[in-house]
Amino acid sequence: MAFIQREIELNGSRLCYREAGSGPVLLFLHGAGGAESALPFLLPFTADHRVLVPDHPGFGRSADPAWLDDIHDVAYAYLDFLDALDLRGVHLLGTSLGGWVAMEIAIRCSARLASLTVVAAPGIPPGDIPTGDLFGWGPEERVRQLVASPAFAARILALPQTAEQAQAARRNDATTARLSGQPRFVDRGLGKWLHRIRVPTLVAWGDTDRLFPPEYGRRLAWSIPGARFTLLRDCGHLPQVEQPDVLADLVRQHVAGTGFVA
Repeated sequence: MAFIQREIELNGSRLCYREAGSGPVLLFLHGAGGAESALPFLLPFTADHRVLVPDHPGFGRSADPAWLDDIHDVAYAYLDFLDALDLRGVHLLGTSLGGWVAMEIAIRCSARLASLTVVAAPGIPPGDIPTGDLFGWGPEERVRQLVASPAFAARILALPQTAEQAQAARRNDATTARLSGQPRFVDRGLGKWLHRIRVPTLVAWGDTDRLFPPEYGRRLAWSIPGARFTLLRDCGHLPQVEQPDVLADLVRQHVAGTGFVA
């Protein structure tokens, strides 16, 4: 089933999203690289879910609104999105930057959520855990650092990139830099409020994540009441790309465990 492009106006700005399927809602929030690379991972879910895949404000086809200053603005925009489409019983899935946004949403209001899945997401201070430098890595080095397998990295690097894709990547990087703040990828207040996440939560992590190591993920999961932490073997920072079937199975098991029926 192919995704259909849609758009909606939120707070005077255009938010674009893809939609396919029917059933319980699965809302996917992408990472710094955008939503495009996750579509093959998400497509099988459209057989039994209504899958929504927005471009964050300032990413992809969505507008770059004047009100977009930090990660909190993105979270409030998605709360408006949930209200505008009157979405209920939502299974919220966020990877990396999108997982950070998902947590910011859940601590503010979880009334429309049935479950939360957070994959390799930043947000809390790393403390003594060494993290990678996304913006310090050049384009090729970034790919090699973000996946576990050198052979897999080589296959990604061999893919041709159009001028349009290169332009989108630069725009995504610029917005990510703005949203991630200083120090990068840290909301010093997030950890204080993770106890407000009141839906079943899965925290999934690649066992060789070099950007945010697994110990960071364990610390994050420990801060969320009742959260389950799972490691994906032979996987880096991009499970939805590198181990899509394994991650899909984990998400399906988690969603099924909530008992929510549309």
